[in-house]
Amino acid sequence: MIKIPKRQLFKDYFLLFSIFLVCLPIFSIYFLKFNPKLSFLYYLSLFFLVLILCYLIAEENRRERLIFLQKQDTQERVNLITASMNEEKKALAALEKKIASYSSLKGVTEELTKSLTLEETANTLSFLTCEIIGEHDKVCILYLFEATTGELGIIATNKGKERDTIKSKKGDIFDGWVIKKLQPLLVEDVKRDFRFDLERVEAEELRPIRSLISVPLIVGKQFLGILRVDSEKEFSFTNDDLRLLSTLADLGAIAIENALLYQKAKELSIRDGLTGFYLRRYLNERLEEEIKRSLRKGSAFSVLMVDIDKFKDYNDKFGHMAGDIVLKTISKMLYMHFDQPGNILSRYGGEEFLVVLTECHKDKAQLLAENLRKAVKEKEITLRKRHTHVAVSIGIASFPEDSKVMEDLIRCADSALYTAKKSGRDKVCIWQ
Repeated sequence: MIKIPKRQLFKDYFLLFSIFLVCLPIFSIYFLKFNPKLSFLYYLSLFFLVLILCYLIAEENRRERLIFLQKQDTQERVNLITASMNEEKKALAALEKKIASYSSLKGVTEELTKSLTLEETANTLSFLTCEIIGEHDKVCILYLFEATTGELGIIATNKGKERDTIKSKKGDIFDGWVIKKLQPLLVEDVKRDFRFDLERVEAEELRPIRSLISVPLIVGKQFLGILRVDSEKEFSFTNDDLRLLSTLADLGAIAIENALLYQKAKELSIRDGLTGFYLRRYLNERLEEEIKRSLRKGSAFSVLMVDIDKFKDYNDKFGHMAGDIVLKTISKMLYMHFDQPGNILSRYGGEEFLVVLTECHKDKAQLLAENLRKAVKEKEITLRKRHTHVAVSIGIASFPEDSKVMEDLIRCADSALYTAKKSGRDKVCIWQ
């Protein structure tokens, strides 16, 4: 309720009363002593004068009250306009931020198209998401879905502009919700969201999380993974942030699918489709690298040339499908015996395999090759409902003992293999 000031009104009436008290005795004495006949007129004039003065003072105060009310009304309007302008400024700032964020999507597309490998694509998407949505206290996580295991796996993380390490590698209750629903998720406050069991959340989490946004990565009907941003503070994200993350996820899903296709195409170009081993062209590149590495370190490695004995007879007797079964069986046994970090397994020819055993001298390589030969000979293979056995011959050469040149090293191993074949097959021979 607006209060009208009374101080000015009090001063006006006090002044009028003071004048009246001062003038009344003086004029009264004058008229009573010198002109008593006019005293009546004097008092009557004085009375009307007082009335006029009272009216003028009242009118003046009414006008002051009206002006004061107008000022109050104007001030209220100013306050409303100021509040409205502040709201509009906030809305404009939010709009400018949104425009800037969406304008940066063009840059995101350009950066993602530059990335070919899956690792580059994942790191780029994670970094750009944190740069657009996240701040220094927000963590961006990119999960990929493994169809073979049915589990998530972290491929990239960022906190602000820095890489971050997350201990929970397979996702939590929130990621499980996104997988189940295949819908975007916004959690403003973990402790107030009825959809999730707080005790389970606290038991699962290895780092404090109060709010998050999460979006599934989907291309067509294929679920690729999850793009997520979380924060230690509650109410850190809005629906606008979730919509922006969904757009980033759409762009990222396409880029990840392209990276997976590129990776598959690259694998097909360097790996044999039947055995999964490296092809001869890629083997030469890897072998050159191994020679350079061994020269730097002063270490040795060995090369095994493995050939399936009388392989043509199996093809002629049982057909090419049976030959493929034999190749797959031998490749699996090679993998079981020699799948160690640094070793290289390749399909060198039709029924020939070349194995590079790093940090392995000739004597040890001969022992490992003999173990493989015995295992292959004992292995029973079923071809067209008939049980049979196969045998392999193996030639061995070592770096740098036999040669320091790739072509010569392979030639030495091949020559040792020829010796094993010539001396009766099913043997292991070393280059002398």
